[in-house]
Amino acid sequence: MANPIVVRSLDEIKFWSRIMKEHALFLSLGFTYEQKQLIAEAQQFIALFERIEEKLARFTINSELSQVQAFNNEVYQAAAAIWSYKRKVLGLTLRCEIRSNNFPLLIDHISREAAYFANRLKDLNSGILAPKPEAIIEENVFFLRIMADHAKFIGHLLDPSERKLVEQAREFSHDFDQLVFQAVDLDSMQPESETKPILSYFLNENKVSVASLRDFKKTARELIEACRIKSNIHPLLADHTFREAERFLEIIDLFETSLKKA
Repeated sequence: MANPIVVRSLDEIKFWSRIMKEHALFLSLGFTYEQKQLIAEAQQFIALFERIEEKLARFTINSELSQVQAFNNEVYQAAAAIWSYKRKVLGLTLRCEIRSNNFPLLIDHISREAAYFANRLKDLNSGILAPKPEAIIEENVFFLRIMADHAKFIGHLLDPSERKLVEQAREFSHDFDQLVFQAVDLDSMQPESETKPILSYFLNENKVSVASLRDFKKTARELIEACRIKSNIHPLLADHTFREAERFLEIIDLFETSLKKA
């Protein structure tokens, strides 16, 4: 029988390595022509995560745990490195040492995801698989904020003339900001808030909202790919945000299963 740490590790690397590679691409596309060094560094990260994807293809769910743990360590170093690069770019941007088409919030957003990926690999190598009640709340705070950011980015990258879609994005931004605040409140009430009924309702409420945002992203992706709406949104970025919403829904399902077993 496959080791659950192996299965989860390979799944995390498969999903997040692609995300990291795409982050590097999006940053490179947002830099201006004269920012050649930053573009070159981004391209190096694209190549790095492509090599990781190639190595990943050699593993199966029946691979030795020690080999997967070694791979986790290798990928952890890559995730930590791209996190450092993203924070460097954020610092340059906030100090106005560079001006690009990358929003500071977007740079911070993708650095948070790199930190999350690195921490997941560290947890898995420590044998941490099943989420604890406090992890349920903390992870939802993280992903709800990611979803709120996505709504903001979509709203800002749509052409202003796409009034209906812009307004929908703003409504999602507001709704997810409220969910973030609710999650933060619940987080500060720990450990007393770690009851099955509260966590169950919390997850269900988030699930409904994320599914609605996921469907909005899916529609936006299809419209962008068909060139039916006006925007500065790269088709890959539209798909990227859709996949992250799908991922959040999968994680909510895992948490719900964990609660039922507890």
